Amino acid sequence: MATKGSSTAIRSQQLNELLARSSKFYSSNRPAIQRVLNAAFALYVVGSTYRGLSARPSPPKEKGRRKGDAKDADQSGKPPRVAVDALFYRRLSGILKIVIPSLTSKEALLLVMHSSLLVFRTVLSLYVANLDGVIVASLVRAEPRQFFLNILRWLLVAIPATWTNSWLNYIQSKLAIAYRTRLTNEVLHQYLGSEAEGSEGKVYYKLSNLDDRIVNADQMITNDIQKFSVHLAAIYSNLAKPVLDVILYNYQLSQNVGAEGLLGLTILVQSTAAMLRYLTPPFGMYTATSAELSGSLRHTHSRLVEFAEEVAFMRGEETEKMLLEREYTSVMKHENRVLNRRWWFGCIEEGVIKWLWGSFGLVLCAIPVFFKLPGISSVDLGGRTEGFVTNRRLLLSSSDAFGRVMYSYKDLSELAGYTARVSLLLDTMRDVRKGTFEKALVSSATTGENAKILQGRGEVIESEDIQFENVPIVTPNGDILVRSLSFHVKRGQHLLIVGPNGCGKSSLFRILGGLWPIYGGVVRKPAASEFILIPQRPYLSLGTLRDQIIYPHSKAEMEARGITDDDLFDVLSAVQMDAIVEREGGWDAAKEWRDALSGGDKQKIAWARLFYHNPKFAILDEATSLVPQEMEGLMMQHATRLGITLLTVSHRPSLWKWHALILQYNGTGGYVFTKLDAEKRLALQEEKQALEAKLLEV
Repeated sequence: MATKGSSTAIRSQQLNELLARSSKFYSSNRPAIQRVLNAAFALYVVGSTYRGLSARPSPPKEKGRRKGDAKDADQSGKPPRVAVDALFYRRLSGILKIVIPSLTSKEALLLVMHSSLLVFRTVLSLYVANLDGVIVASLVRAEPRQFFLNILRWLLVAIPATWTNSWLNYIQSKLAIAYRTRLTNEVLHQYLGSEAEGSEGKVYYKLSNLDDRIVNADQMITNDIQKFSVHLAAIYSNLAKPVLDVILYNYQLSQNVGAEGLLGLTILVQSTAAMLRYLTPPFGMYTATSAELSGSLRHTHSRLVEFAEEVAFMRGEETEKMLLEREYTSVMKHENRVLNRRWWFGCIEEGVIKWLWGSFGLVLCAIPVFFKLPGISSVDLGGRTEGFVTNRRLLLSSSDAFGRVMYSYKDLSELAGYTARVSLLLDTMRDVRKGTFEKALVSSATTGENAKILQGRGEVIESEDIQFENVPIVTPNGDILVRSLSFHVKRGQHLLIVGPNGCGKSSLFRILGGLWPIYGGVVRKPAASEFILIPQRPYLSLGTLRDQIIYPHSKAEMEARGITDDDLFDVLSAVQMDAIVEREGGWDAAKEWRDALSGGDKQKIAWARLFYHNPKFAILDEATSLVPQEMEGLMMQHATRLGITLLTVSHRPSLWKWHALILQYNGTGGYVFTKLDAEKRLALQEEKQALEAKLLEV
């Protein structure tokens, strides 16, 4: 028994000696160990932030899906998945090339200035934290002179601190404006670009008529781009500044309390942070859905404004109110759902970040008070107070910075939502410019011969005349109106086009104007710039009376062509509208012309615009339905004298005598193209009317 007790005592003595040697080694080498721990902590903070925000793999896409990123909704009809993943970073990378085009750009210089101010503000915060401790220590030691000198230093440091904070907010706002300007210019360049830039133009038309991916482009261009720019400008400071603060504040804290305590604090904080990340709701998807629902509500309101007259005549107020309430209910239902998620997550987030982490920090600040640290001499009450206040201030700043790193993931998720919206707009416009569309097709378009027609592509050849050779007339949703259309119109031969509604009359004009694709055959026609369309309800732009005649030209372009206001007056005289100049207050009078003019006057203004531009061909879609027959004849005569070839859709017999050819659809896919004998056709029309009158008598 004695031998066993002596061996235990020996082992205990050896263990004590080992601990003593280890403690001595640690005490003598503590500065080097502290440096290693601090360096490891800095690398850990940067690495963990990178891992937390790095790309997560996107789920594999199903076969048969489109390869591009523009359409990410799955086949079940669910909204597109929005998250901080590889797809988000790929989208953001493409947009960043637009908003920061080079390292010498204005935006890059603003970022450099912003970064410098962020570093300067952190240095000021470290200085203020130390100054806090010094001020409290001078109070505890009852040193009035030192106290007032420190107060003076406090007031002096306030000058650069307030200047820095104001400049940070100013530069961040300037960055948001610069991002928005770059992005808006790029979007408008594509949205309103022309064919001369090497790709198909008129994206603004094709986006809403030939493609289903975007139904509210105005919402994306005005609202989503603005919110994206604000979030992008803010995310840099919300990420870079907190990470820098965490490293610098904790480095200073480790100098005061030791890197060992900091290591334990980091382990505790990271374990609870992992739990927070796991519980974070998908805020990015919520943001994208909210923007989409708000756009739908705005679109419904704009439709009511556009068709207010028809709704008023049909007394459709209750129906429109029901539609608006349904859209608004969808928005509110989503917002309330998100609000509930934010509420419970906010409770958990604040409880962990503010209170639980705060208790960890207080324990850390107490280490130098209750424990003797190697290499740190004992201090008096004032020194301990100074150290505690300084460490407490550093800890609060570090905790706040780490909390902002955690919050930044939520900000990044919201940025992902707006990035998805802006990227969808850019990707869809790029596809449309390449002639690639995604449109819901009618059921008949996917089977048999119809599917073959939709897979084909026709050829467009520039020519002086208009000639269609076996060209199918197909609507954007795949409805085939005419399987093979052939006709030939030479310059100077006016063509009358008649037929029932929905037979393809307007579709023919959209092909001539380069608005719709061609699925087969050969189309020979002049350039789209040689056509002008006059619809039944002409478009009147914002601007002066002069602008209505010369649209889309400006006054400078008009004068460059050698045309004066007197020449415009002669153009108005041709349509008997010369009195409008004096009546409305002169050429520079600006009004909402669609409200100021009657339907007949609008059509006359459109004819005056036609005579000003004097194109080779004019497409008239019921363009004289609101003017008297005598005026109709005068305008037809004047167009003929100017050498304008007319392609007219109208059912008014008074127009027959002005046309040499007729293209008549039967409404079932057939047509007749022949010369028009106006006298014979009028005689047959009169005979038909006489027979109908006799039948009515019977």
